[in-house]
Amino acid sequence: MATILIVDDEYLIADILGYALEDEGYMVVKASNGRRGLEVLDRERPALVITDFMMPLMDGVEFARAIRSRPATADLPILLMSGAHGSIGRATPDLFEDVFDKPFEVDQIIARVRELLGSAI
Repeated sequence: MATILIVDDEYLIADILGYALEDEGYMVVKASNGRRGLEVLDRERPALVITDFMMPLMDGVEFARAIRSRPATADLPILLMSGAHGSIGRATPDLFEDVFDKPFEVDQIIARVRELLGSAI
């Protein structure tokens, strides 16, 4: 079973997306900011990361750069969710496999996760 790390300081968004991915058969772990996300990344070894852009302590781009700087996670697929800064994510295709503007359709993210990881069920 593939594990997905969701990093978002908006708990409601993380919960809704997490429940939807769990319903699809994926294991989900969450963190409220990039620094905590790095801790969870080391502990859980997820197959994919979904991160918000605007977060305290470390934004989504800084978080993605930290992931890419580590040899063990340099090729980890990362999806970015952003309310107003999607263009920044799209300008750095070396960091993100895809960028979703908020509000997003959960089904679109699930479809992209399936493309990257395969079906969990």
